[in-house]
Formats: sequence, C-alpha cells, structure tokens
Amino acid sequence: MLRALRRAADLSQRELAEKSGVPQATVARIEAERTTNPRFRTVERLIRAAGGVVVAGLPGVTADVADVADVMPPPPVPHDGWTDQAGRRYPAHLDAWEVREPRDWPGAWWAEWYRLPPERYPLKVPAFAYERNRQYRDQRRRAEEIRRTFRVRRVTAGLPETSWRFVAELPDGDLIGELRAHECSPHLRNGDEPRDEREVVLDGVLVAAWYRRLGVGRRLVERLMEEMDRAGVRTSWALADVVESRLLFACGYRVERRAWTLRLDRSPAGH
Repeated sequence: MLRALRRAADLSQRELAEKSGVPQATVARIEAERTTNPRFRTVERLIRAAGGVVVAGLPGVTADVADVADVMPPPPVPHDGWTDQAGRRYPAHLDAWEVREPRDWPGAWWAEWYRLPPERYPLKVPAFAYERNRQYRDQRRRAEEIRRTFRVRRVTAGLPETSWRFVAELPDGDLIGELRAHECSPHLRNGDEPRDEREVVLDGVLVAAWYRRLGVGRRLVERLMEEMDRAGVRTSWALADVVESRLLFACGYRVERRAWTLRLDRSPAGH
C-alpha cells in the first residue's frame, strides 16, 4: 500500500522521507516487509505525506472524516512483482518494463544503429529496465497513452474512387500520420487495356516526428491491407527509402527485382 501511495504521489523513498520526517531507512524496511509492525504514528505520517488519509470506523457509521465516501485505495504498482538479480523490487514511482530487444534498454546505446547478434552484445541485456530521468519517464507514459488511444480511419470525401487515403488521429482530432495509395490495373504496365484485375500502389507513409516508433506507420499499413482484403485486391507495390523499407518488410512486403525506378529532378528556373 505504501509503494502504491508513493507511485500515485510520484515520490521516491527519499522524497517521502523528507516530507514525512520518517527516516528513509524506515521507509525502505516497511516496503521490504522487514518491519512487520510499524508504529501507528509512523504509518499515519507516511500516508499523509503521500497524499492519503487514514480512516477508522464501523460499517454503516460515518467516520469523522470529510468526504470519506470518496476515499479509494490507490491503484497497485504494475511492476511490483518484478525484481532484479539481487531480489530487489524496482522503484515504485518509476515505470519498469520488460526488455524484449536491446533497444528497449536505455543502456544499449548501440542498438539503434548497430544490429548486432546476441553473441556480440557488448553488455549483458537485463530482463527488465527503468528510466530514472522523470522527464523521459513522462515522455514514455505519454507515448504509451498515444499508442493506446490513436485511431486509423479511411478518408474518401473529395477523392476519386481509385484513391486510397488513411489518416491516424489522436482522440482530439490531431493528425499524426497518413498513408496514401492509388489503385490501378496491372495490365497498364504493358500498355494493355485495363481489365478487372486491380493492384494498389503505395505512394507513401508519413508519421509526424514525435510520434514515430509508436506503431503508427504499421497500423496504417495494416489498415491498407484490411481494405485490400475487403475489396479483393491481392497485390500492392511500393518504392521506399531505407527507413520506410524496414517498416514495409515488417508488414510483409518483399523486394521485387522486376521493378524499375526512374527519377526526375527539376532544376529551378534560370539554372
């Protein structure tokens, strides 16, 4: 309960000790359950310093505490069951997460640029990690909220039937990503007359800089594939740079060596 209160108040053990006047060592012993019967006065000071209230009463009898009906237990610490190699729990007021790949660990500075196999990792990757910098922690919490709440929808108003446009939006309507594609007949590549067969050409996937690596681009491509299945379209083509290629490979695209790529650079007038 004390760890949950600290998390709700965003306080470390040291900060709670300073606010309550209780030594940090005492706080640590209580949370580690090495002190099984702390004094009531100690408990009261810790709870009040963490923004909680102490309520005593009988069922059906209103206690002499204002708004007692609004008193709710704090939400539990989501990572309370995780411990490090020494058996210590991770800080309650911070967020711990499971390390599934090296770039999930702040200590793996090399993971973003050097895709090393496990046997070449310069440091052993832990099972769990957390970020002590609260600014980074809050950014991570914001990122998790965005990942959970953004929605993808198809835009058809004002567009021709062969245009496929999808947008990713936050609940307040802010645009954070977009996918554009167009539909054509595969027979047009050889100059034949269009037939009933249809293909989709991916024109581009755009995600605002702050919202990248949150799964927005993948969700946009997956929505495109869902619409293709619904429309009976089996093939999609794409030309992409290195960054976009990683996204498309993860979504199932493969290199097609029959494709030709042409480029035209228009110089400014007078040059």
